[in-house]
Amino acid sequence: MNYTAVEGNYNIMGVAQDKDCVTFTFECEKEDDCNIILVDKNTGETTTVWVPNDFCLGSLRSVSVKEIDISKLWYFYEINGKKVIDPYASAIHGREKWNDADRYRDSYEVMCGYSDREYDWRPDRAPEILRQDMAIYKLHVRGFSKDNKAAKKSAGTFGAIKSKIPYIKELGFTTVELMPIYEFEEMDIPPQSSVPDYVKWKVEKEDVIRPLEMPKATDKINFWGYGEGNYFAVKASYAQDPTEASREFKDLVKTLHRNDLECIMEIFFTEKINHNLIIDALRYWVREYHVDGFHLLGENLPITAVMQDVMLTRTKILYTGFNEDNIRGKNTYKNLFVCKEEYQYPARKLLNHMNGVMKDFLDQQRKQGEKLGYINFISSNNGFTLADLFMYNDRHNEANGEDNMDGQLWNFSNNYGYEGPCRKKYISEIRKLKWRNAMMMLFLAQAVPAIWSGDEIGNSQEGNNNAYCQDNSIGWINWKNDKNAKEKIEFIKALSNFRKEHAVIAQATPYKFNDYMSYGAPDLSYHGEHAWISDYEMNRLTVGLMYCGDYAPYGTSEDYVYIGYNFFSGRNMLALPELPKDRKWYKVADTSVAKEPFFKEELLLEDQHFVQMEPQSISIMLGKR
Repeated sequence: MNYTAVEGNYNIMGVAQDKDCVTFTFECEKEDDCNIILVDKNTGETTTVWVPNDFCLGSLRSVSVKEIDISKLWYFYEINGKKVIDPYASAIHGREKWNDADRYRDSYEVMCGYSDREYDWRPDRAPEILRQDMAIYKLHVRGFSKDNKAAKKSAGTFGAIKSKIPYIKELGFTTVELMPIYEFEEMDIPPQSSVPDYVKWKVEKEDVIRPLEMPKATDKINFWGYGEGNYFAVKASYAQDPTEASREFKDLVKTLHRNDLECIMEIFFTEKINHNLIIDALRYWVREYHVDGFHLLGENLPITAVMQDVMLTRTKILYTGFNEDNIRGKNTYKNLFVCKEEYQYPARKLLNHMNGVMKDFLDQQRKQGEKLGYINFISSNNGFTLADLFMYNDRHNEANGEDNMDGQLWNFSNNYGYEGPCRKKYISEIRKLKWRNAMMMLFLAQAVPAIWSGDEIGNSQEGNNNAYCQDNSIGWINWKNDKNAKEKIEFIKALSNFRKEHAVIAQATPYKFNDYMSYGAPDLSYHGEHAWISDYEMNRLTVGLMYCGDYAPYGTSEDYVYIGYNFFSGRNMLALPELPKDRKWYKVADTSVAKEPFFKEELLLEDQHFVQMEPQSISIMLGKR
């Protein structure tokens, strides 16, 4: 079929449909021989559209093709005889089925498609959760739901995530972070190439020169999705109907918003990705899919441009670091968050008796910036799950096929006497205690708490701390993994509620450690064996933190909150500061209590001057009227 082609519009990258005219704009030098290959979806018939050299601006080529319906076609570019996939393609054809063995066939082809952008967003409102109110639940779409029999029909898809929204919300989380959901190749497919006839011969024993061996496919899966991707296309195999991946993801975002939950996308950009494309991609997901933020991974990213982009100023950006001098304008909406492992290691060291330093831990517990927010996590997809942190001394990544040489070597983990699952009651109880301590310290820290999905029920990866290729029971959440899951879930709910009800522990701005409003106590103070006095010797493992309730945000006054941390293996006493005459100290939670760490009824302390801390435990006291 012959098409009429004219010079296009260089302002819009990728493909744009306008009535019966489609414009293709892509990177290609003026000197290159360039064609657009159109493939009819129904018949497979191909048509070549030549792009004249004159249709060029800088390194861009643009052509508008009349009397064409792009929804009925696949396409790709042919530049100097080589097939090129459009990096701005809004859909990808050829990966509709996850890990499809047919992709190894010689006839297999990946092509570009156009996603119809019409969608009824009404009504939709971005939740814009304030950073002091945030709590993040990070998940992998396939791994989160693949082993869930309750979601059998939608297992491994956006639909399964949507069905679990009430569960995530009930736990108290405000923000869902999704590992890569844009198109990526999960299979290790070697590039197709041919060899000249003169190297195709029958090998004889005496031959010194050997024929070229073509690369072979492996069974390894890029389960997580890190690596170069198609950054404008929703992953089709994450949809129940792969042809409707765009709509299904929009449905998920819209449903999250209806439940006052945010959606943050994790995106990994390789170093060679054009910086302009990165900015365009972020804008695209905000504009077309209403996502609320991005967790950016990769080196050499244009982070200053991202910070200053006017379309992204109300989009949350998580990254390893920012230069505060480059923050633009009033910075009224705090949208920048430092996300790296600086909380993880001080917390793990103290939890597992690995030469932890109390000062380092306390610096992390009260970490918050004027302009920058912070994300705290103890475990994530990269490393041990929280259960495995207290179950394994060493990584067990043999299943990855790399001789157990991959993954983090230093995990600051502790198996407490037995490597792996154990039925011994003492070991089981100490592991549960450590889990409770980890969750409590995370939710009682000032910055945003983030957990890895499944940690709330004690999910294990069998000691694998780098499950990047484990599309199986190792990488999937086992929702029946822990008999005590119900107790754990109730504990997470109680922690979330406590954090919400006592906003003084999650202030949006740094603590000043003085009584600048003359309430009678500093906003935050540290205590040891004597009130108002604490030292930071290397062996100090017990400390009390008091948050003055009169410094609660929003101009309110609430209970004083005193948190006692005892990482020592024996009992210790902590001094309680004297309260105003109309208040008394009550104990409301203690991780050393296995069944109900959060008490049904507050316990009035007989001694209002000291509290006894049980070995390796965390307690919460309230100074109540």
